[in-house]
Amino acid sequence: MSDNKITHISFDDPALVARNPDLEHERRVAIFDLLESNFFRLNEGHAGPYRVILSLADRALLLSVRTPQDDAITDIRLSLTPFRRLIKDYFIICESYYEAIRTASPDRIETIDMSRRALHNEASELLQEKLTEFCEVDMETARRMFTLISVMQMRS
Repeated sequence: MSDNKITHISFDDPALVARNPDLEHERRVAIFDLLESNFFRLNEGHAGPYRVILSLADRALLLSVRTPQDDAITDIRLSLTPFRRLIKDYFIICESYYEAIRTASPDRIETIDMSRRALHNEASELLQEKLTEFCEVDMETARRMFTLISVMQMRS
């Protein structure tokens, strides 16, 4: 069992209780998938496994990285400015996707989902790049983290 992983993730965001059902589902699935399989390793300092608390502060994402016993290790602060357009576009395409799965043909749903995945990949690659100064994450971990960041930004 690798110690280079997140074993617990939570949010310091009281607004999360007021999400719509689609966003709540996205959040739950992303957390489940992230905890099932992830790769996260700090460049310096304490080895994993890690607990991570996500929060938003002053147009930035804060990842509070902690030990399994909940002792602080480090805080990683990322500006959300480079992600602003991607989050907005992702929100728009997700809304189209949620509507399509209720009313559209399978071909239309597939087309929207392909666009959603491409945008998700672009944002995940950017997240991986921005995190390299602090830690290493694999693509699947970056994808799930981007989903969680997006959900935190999307207000119902």
